[in-house]
Amino acid sequence: MKGEVGVLSGELASEEKFATEMDSRDILAGFRERFHLLRDVIYMDGNSLGLCPKDSGEAVKRALDEWECLGIRGWLEGNPPWFEISERTGAMAASIVGAGPDEVVMTGTTTVNLHSLVSTFYRPSKELHVILADEINFPSDLYALESQTAIKGFTPEKSLRLVKSSDGRTLDEREIISAMGPDVCLVLLPSVLYRSGQLLDMELLTREAHSRGILVGFDCSHSAGAVPHHFDDWEVDFAFWCSYKYMNGGPGSPAFLYVNRRHFGAMPALAGWFGYEKSRQFEMNRDFIPAGNAGAWQISSPSIFGSAATAAALKVTLEAGIERIRAKSIGLTSFFVRLVDSYLSGEPYRFSVGTPRDPERRSGHIALEHPDEAMRINEALIARGVIPDFRPPNVIRIAPVALYTTYHDVWQVAVHLKEIMDGREYERFSKERKAVS
Repeated sequence: MKGEVGVLSGELASEEKFATEMDSRDILAGFRERFHLLRDVIYMDGNSLGLCPKDSGEAVKRALDEWECLGIRGWLEGNPPWFEISERTGAMAASIVGAGPDEVVMTGTTTVNLHSLVSTFYRPSKELHVILADEINFPSDLYALESQTAIKGFTPEKSLRLVKSSDGRTLDEREIISAMGPDVCLVLLPSVLYRSGQLLDMELLTREAHSRGILVGFDCSHSAGAVPHHFDDWEVDFAFWCSYKYMNGGPGSPAFLYVNRRHFGAMPALAGWFGYEKSRQFEMNRDFIPAGNAGAWQISSPSIFGSAATAAALKVTLEAGIERIRAKSIGLTSFFVRLVDSYLSGEPYRFSVGTPRDPERRSGHIALEHPDEAMRINEALIARGVIPDFRPPNVIRIAPVALYTTYHDVWQVAVHLKEIMDGREYERFSKERKAVS
């Protein structure tokens, strides 16, 4: 049966007792039953797409029923009214990022929100025209930043400065800070590096940017829902994140954005219908009047079914509590790191961990590296019913999600890896990458 391991002897087998004991004490264990778990599968890809909460399926069905029964009246008579679902869900999400309820709104998609926010807060001049980012950020963010410099009449070659990584995995905050030169007007960084799982010190970076008069924003797609944030206390200027990873909103689910209240009143550069002042939106005035909160950075009408699924998933996260989620996440990832170090790092296995060892410096996934065969080992895991993902050139990302992953799952992944290497099972698979990995 997929997802199961064979009879195992030796020291790794003894670790199963620890895993069982940890699961017996897990205060979040009950939340596992709140998700549609994949049959005969150990799911370790929640950092790409979270599993489906049962509440989300029910919420989508309710929204469909409202459309069937109410038609257009659902905009005001739905539960919640569709007209308010973006602001209401944003207010719900505010607590997990340390923001006020009017500073967060559910809207758009990650890259659209990046464009909306950077278009507004990137105000280049002849002397101040550089956006500071990093070379190992998710490529989509860099594509968007390149286009933003061009839109404002500059060029990426001169106006997009990328901090280099010394090891291809991580960034040194000191080097980021040293790159905040007198020509930088905006810093845009990930909260977590998608390959390695390194968690940047957002508080330090924000403080240093502000001390130089530079605005700073963060892409929190790989941390929101897994790591508590404190945007208001840190005085972050803006942030954005998706909802389909640790927030379990579903494939293509709407994203979120945060704008610090000190920027309320700024005119959004990409004005749109749903960013209008809510109480006057249907006056159909010719002049755009922005909402007096983060809602001003909305552009289009929300997808009601995706919004319903996301709001329901968010309620599960809030019920579990972001601090408890973080505590279990650290426990799960630390256990996996220990198993790799103790049993899978030497010959013939040669695995290593590319994620920072300090739990406070990593998010919810571990970058498992193999020097030669990471892609084919990833395929062998999938064939055994373990679902991670591969990121070139040599990373298998293992993401144990606190809401539905057990310590025993983590132990089984380590055993599967050992058996794959012992039997050289990876040799059965092609060296050609699939379209989606």
